[in-house]
Parts: sequence; structure tokens; C-alpha cells
Amino acid sequence: MKRRKFLAGGALGAGLLASGCDCGEIAAGELGSVSGLKERELKMVTTWPKDFPGLGTMAERVAQYIFELSGGQMRVRVFSAGELVSPFEAFDAVSNGAADLYHGAEYYWVGKSKAYSFFTAVPFGMTTSEIMAWTEFGGGQQLWDELSAGFNIKPFVAGNSGHQLAGWFKRPINSLEDLKGMKIRMPGIGGEALRRVGASAVALAGGEIYQALQSGAIDGTEWVGPWNDLAFGFYREAKYYYWPGFHEPGSQLATGVNLDLWNTLTKQEQTIIKGASWIANNLSIAEYGHFNAIALEQLVKDHGVELREMPGDVMQALGKATTEVLAEIADTGDDITRRVVESYKQSLLRSQEWGRIGDEAFMSIRRQVFSF
Repeated sequence: MKRRKFLAGGALGAGLLASGCDCGEIAAGELGSVSGLKERELKMVTTWPKDFPGLGTMAERVAQYIFELSGGQMRVRVFSAGELVSPFEAFDAVSNGAADLYHGAEYYWVGKSKAYSFFTAVPFGMTTSEIMAWTEFGGGQQLWDELSAGFNIKPFVAGNSGHQLAGWFKRPINSLEDLKGMKIRMPGIGGEALRRVGASAVALAGGEIYQALQSGAIDGTEWVGPWNDLAFGFYREAKYYYWPGFHEPGSQLATGVNLDLWNTLTKQEQTIIKGASWIANNLSIAEYGHFNAIALEQLVKDHGVELREMPGDVMQALGKATTEVLAEIADTGDDITRRVVESYKQSLLRSQEWGRIGDEAFMSIRRQVFSF
């Protein structure tokens, strides 16, 4: 399917693209006036390819709702990856004021602090609902604010792509031995866990993955999930699609605002940006739940993709490696990193017990006794 066809099927559709970039789709006169706001032109840089479904849509939605909630007074121009800065330069651009906002994945900034991984995803860690609970009510946001203030940034949740599968592979993986020596695109802590079990992890921006897979520069890749993976056409280069994922059980995306700018905004303007980010977060969860299910069916039925479960010895080795990596981050990190790790750990321990007798138990019994 074409990328625009995917976008047209989303909640806001193609009109969002025009309005998100310069907010020109809806004339300011069509919106009710909002008193106390002055006109602002803001620049947002993203880590996502242009017009990309889901990830790009989140950024466009943040811009759109800032515009609408402000009655047209706050206009946000969205620059996709490479249009103003490269994907991995978005953080620095907002930090130094070259751009006003970014939309991206916080684990891209682990070169700044290893603590950033915990605000996107940790292997074998929090699901979508769990990371939302920690961020909003378990002390995560306060720690995130403290961490990011050191880089002149104010962060907010602004999307979640849900559980990500283990990825696409050109060759089958029947045991841990098969994984050794493979070159696999996987960033963050998951990539380090792969290295420790004998694979070679590569960090690539989204727009670079297909060519690397096609050329043989990598043997396998994870990206997001069925919806985005179908849009990139990975099934053309890799036959085997493995589940479950271990590396990103509930990937949280973010809006980062230049802190100097943030401190000049009125309370009303701050609430508009925060509210727009929350709307994007909420819609993205529903969007990915809907389109991942449709795309998975298409991948199997229309494109002959072979779904395979990752072998048990692979998952056991990755679990052990991840535990070691997380312990090292906690032991060798600075004070803020240690506090982030401890807060995350305590929240996960609480939430997984609730999950065991809640969602897990329900889904297990539903499969056994219910047909609809």
C-alpha cells in the first residue's frame, strides 16, 4: 500500500498533512477566538520520514491541536526528518533554540543520558498502559522533567506505538546459535542485549532501514509493528516475521519543547501544548491498535509472510543480557539515572502483579472459553 493511502485511513486523514505543516487547512477565522493569546509561529522538527503513517501522524496531530486549541493563534510548522535537521539532530536543535519543538523517541538521546531509554521503552519492561501509569502518576514525569531541564528541554508524552514485534529476518532462527553473527537493526538497550548474545546491533534511522536490508548490510531489522512495517515493505526483503518482541513492549513517543521558550509561555499556552500532546498520545494508541491488526492480516494473507515464534533459548539469553545491562546502567550512572531506574523498577513491579491477575488472566481465559 502507498503511504498516503495508509494516512487517509487514519483518524484525521490527508487533510491533517496540509494543516499540520503550516496549519493552513483550517482558516483562523473558522476557529473561536481565544483571549489572552498572542500570535506565535513555532518550528517542530521530527525524527520521522515525511508523511509516514502513525509516527509522522502523531507529530502532525500535536501541531494541529496546538493550532485549534489556541484558536489559530499558535501555528506550528512541522519539518520531517532531514528537512531542517537530520533525525538524530532534533534534540540538539531544540536544546539550542534552532527549533522550538521536536517529536521523537527519547531513547535516541542515550548519548546524552542513558536514563532517556526509560522514557521510551526498556526490553522486557513496561507495556503501554504501564509506562503511562508510571509517567503520569508514578513519578516518571517529574524525573523526566529534571533530566531534560539539564538540556534546556521540557518533555511530554505525545504518542505510543504499542507492543513491537521482534522483527524481520532473511534467515530462520531456530536457536540462539542462529542469531550469533547476524547484523540486526535495533537501537537502545535492546541493541546492547543483542550484542551480548552474539549478534551485531546496528542503529539506523527509519528512512535508512529498507536500503540496508535490501543491500545485505543488515540481516534483520525491527521497526515498529505490522502497520508501519507493511508501509516500509520489509516483507519484500525478509520472509520471516518473528514474535513476540522483547525490546519495546510499549514504545512511548515524546514532544520536547525548548525550555527557554516554555518559560516565556503563559499558563494557558503551556496547557495548550500539553493538551495537544495528550490528545496525540491517546489517538495514537487507538490508531495503532486498529491498523496493526489490519496490517498483520494483510502481511500474512496477501504477501505470504511467515510468522514465527522466537525460540525459548533466544528469549532466555536476551532476558539475562537485558538484566545485566540494566544493572550496569543503575550502578554506573549518575544520580538522576539511578533514581530513574529505581523509580521505573518499583512501578514495574507493582504494575506487573496487577497485570498478572488482570489483563493476562482475562486474555488467557478468553482464548480458552469464548468465541464470537
